Amino acid sequence: MQYVCLVYGEEKDLHAMTPNRLAKLDADSLAYDRSLDQQGKLIIAQALQSVTSSKTVRRRKGKRLVTDGPFAETKEQLLGFVMIEAENLDEALAIAGEIPLAEIGTIEVRAIYNVPGS
Repeated sequence: MQYVCLVYGEEKDLHAMTPNRLAKLDADSLAYDRSLDQQGKLIIAQALQSVTSSKTVRRRKGKRLVTDGPFAETKEQLLGFVMIEAENLDEALAIAGEIPLAEIGTIEVRAIYNVPGS
């Protein structure tokens, strides 16, 4: 079964890191992604650009509405995601618990919805 691990954290925490600490976090994250790939568990992993560059799109009464930033005011922002293949939710949670950013943020684990007829 496929799961997406949504990686949330506060961008300010990343900006507050020393260059060496940030480089280590990046290296650890890439190493973990490579490890998952070698196990046949990784589908894709991506970090996202700053929330300051994001836009939110809604359609109301046929009209497209575009606003700056995330839809909801939250302390944590979506920083990236890791899409994995896991036998079950327990395995997906174990994989998510080892994502390096879990030490400073939150990982939300959700099963991929298979659209009927697709």
